[in-house]
Amino acid sequence: MELKQTTAVITGSSGRLGQGIAKSLAQAGCNCVCHFNGNKKTADELVEEIQKLGVRALAVGADLAEAAGAELLFERIADFGVPRVLINSAAVFSCQRLADVTFAETRRLFDLNLTAAILTSRAFAKTVSSEFGEVDSPVAKIVNISDVGGIRPWDGYVLYCASKAGLIGATKAMAKELAPAICVNSVAPGVITWPPGFDDAEKRRQLSFIPMARTGSMTELTQAIMFLVKNDYITGQVLNVDGGRCI
Repeated sequence: MELKQTTAVITGSSGRLGQGIAKSLAQAGCNCVCHFNGNKKTADELVEEIQKLGVRALAVGADLAEAAGAELLFERIADFGVPRVLINSAAVFSCQRLADVTFAETRRLFDLNLTAAILTSRAFAKTVSSEFGEVDSPVAKIVNISDVGGIRPWDGYVLYCASKAGLIGATKAMAKELAPAICVNSVAPGVITWPPGFDDAEKRRQLSFIPMARTGSMTELTQAIMFLVKNDYITGQVLNVDGGRCI
């Protein structure tokens, strides 16, 4: 798919991963809708940086954990251009052992990490369908940012790993339903940035599980995303960017 002058929506763009993804799409010529929830300052700074690359950018706030959040997001960008790329990167990272799990925390994590991505994809697909109707080849792409924890879960992260495993399942189901107009794939990062609270000993322990013996870079992650966005014959797949962690 040709990306120049294509509109891309990046949820959670004020986060470190979201910022890197938005910049890579802008460098490829995409006009970027930079979604944020609470961090407007960072989103505005990202927009300014993207605009210097010669493309258009817009910061749009919406709480995707609310029932109407996804619909509001697409209503607010109606005049910006029909989006043809959606990157679902909004998420929250959380560590809880099963004994400490609460109903409220379960709802909070699943609402943002899983439900929001599904509802945002629904709103995106509706917009694409209204613009292009029935087609026999891909006109749009969805990439869901999952996690290797959704493939090989970790002890003490039951909610986070379950939500990311659910996102992988949703990716495959949506790929079947939305084909051939929309390709739906997932990228599952390994360690790109260290989670809060990891000391040197824990970092060394985690690196011992990775055949490549190092963390991944933002460039390596965004290259994988760009590969899936550009390819018109890959759908329903999960691409691990984990240095071999899941082998």
